[in-house]
Amino acid sequence: MRRINSLKIIIMDETNKVEEVKKEVEVPAKFKALVEQIETMSVLELNELVKLFEEKFGVSAQATVVAGGAGAGAGEGAEAKDSFAVTLTAAGDQKVQVIKAVKDKLGLGLKDAKDLVDAAPSVLKAEAKKDEAEEIKKAIEEAGGSVEIK
Repeated sequence: MRRINSLKIIIMDETNKVEEVKKEVEVPAKFKALVEQIETMSVLELNELVKLFEEKFGVSAQATVVAGGAGAGAGEGAEAKDSFAVTLTAAGDQKVQVIKAVKDKLGLGLKDAKDLVDAAPSVLKAEAKKDEAEEIKKAIEEAGGSVEIK
């Protein structure tokens, strides 16, 4: 097996506080070449790959949330959702303005923002707080795009 020691997950919250989480992952020899190829992909290429898997195999890459415990009654409310996925459903007629809004709100480069807008429908931000998701939606809709929050 190949051991990857440098896997880092960087999390930034709404106060721009950065938290870095290191995780050690062991890769079986039979997947070594595949993992090495995936490591060289850009985020947009990974997004395309995930969409391909979803279509080809009829699966979803979204995390499943199980509400309530084993003894929870039907009358008890589920926990409030605290993270949302912001999805660009259409760029609309003002595509350039939508690209600028995506670039500004997500802190992306021009090419990455354009690629995301061109790939619509596409997830702009997963795991966004409600306020942040609403802010992104408002900015993109003002620019002429269509956004869905899930």
